[in-house]
Amino acid sequence: MREPILQPAAAAEAPPEDDDDRDLRPQRMHDIVGQRDVFERIEIALDASRKRREPLGHILFDGPPGLGKTTFATVIPRDLGVTLQMASGAALSAPKDLIPYLTNAEEGSVLFIDEIHRMPKAVEEFLYPAMEDFRIDIALGEGVNARTINMSLKPFTLIGATTRTGLLSAPLRDRFQMREHLDFYSVDELTEIVVRSAAKLRVEIAADAAAEIAIRSRGTPRLANNRLRWVRDYATSRADGRITRHVADAALDMQGIDPRGLDGQDRKYMETIVRVFLGGPVGVEAVAHTMNTAIDTLVDEVEPFLLRAGLVVRTPRGRRLTPEGYMHLGLKPPEGDGHPRLF
Repeated sequence: MREPILQPAAAAEAPPEDDDDRDLRPQRMHDIVGQRDVFERIEIALDASRKRREPLGHILFDGPPGLGKTTFATVIPRDLGVTLQMASGAALSAPKDLIPYLTNAEEGSVLFIDEIHRMPKAVEEFLYPAMEDFRIDIALGEGVNARTINMSLKPFTLIGATTRTGLLSAPLRDRFQMREHLDFYSVDELTEIVVRSAAKLRVEIAADAAAEIAIRSRGTPRLANNRLRWVRDYATSRADGRITRHVADAALDMQGIDPRGLDGQDRKYMETIVRVFLGGPVGVEAVAHTMNTAIDTLVDEVEPFLLRAGLVVRTPRGRRLTPEGYMHLGLKPPEGDGHPRLF
């Protein structure tokens, strides 16, 4: 099989990765840990594509950041032995930005568009015939002298990734043959990822230290690897280089990451709801403005884990802390007057 080639034009649009990111990211489908239901369905689709010698159907991955959408998009072409192009939806501001990717696509190759929900409507509509009929219509000139050229494309596979499925239009969603949702990872899965990553980084780690890093990683492999790298640096500087449970605890505590994996921004979000809005309910826009933080940051990065952990709930009137959320902050849930009380 041919190794996939990253097209030069796509390299500029690909999200930057350091050497560690590339080394720690799975390289083949069989290297992937977790997401087993998604994994099995993708494996079947890959096997059928090989047997029929046809391009893989278009795939849409959705879910919170750091769960493996980009990983799936990069290992799929490697397993198929086809080329890969990578782009960002935010960078595709006009149809002309998409043309080089479509015309450079080889037969059976993969075009990966990250944050696909950020494409403007004009770009999205330009993509429809490319996805369905493998053709594009290019308009030349303006006014009465304008003419349209119909250009055929080589059959390719589009893989889209999004953290905000609700922002995708129904016509675009319907053009993906497979739509896969990625969920948070279990502690056991993250522990295995930490152990594998530690081996790749050539660092010795105790089993209970790997489990502790996994517990504090909020269910995402990306955070698990990021926190492992920090613990490795701490162990190199403050210990003998070996990561024990004590070293892992000290390193993560130093970063302000508590035993449930919440960091300073998570706690600030919860404290703002309690301090300013008396525990809620409150709209996310009001919280974001009070924290001087982008709304997308709260919706995409902060809230998913807090909601899953049962520390915050969404109600028709807005966000509200749960009794467990109060307990996590060292507060008693409000009684009568709505004001939290310290223990």
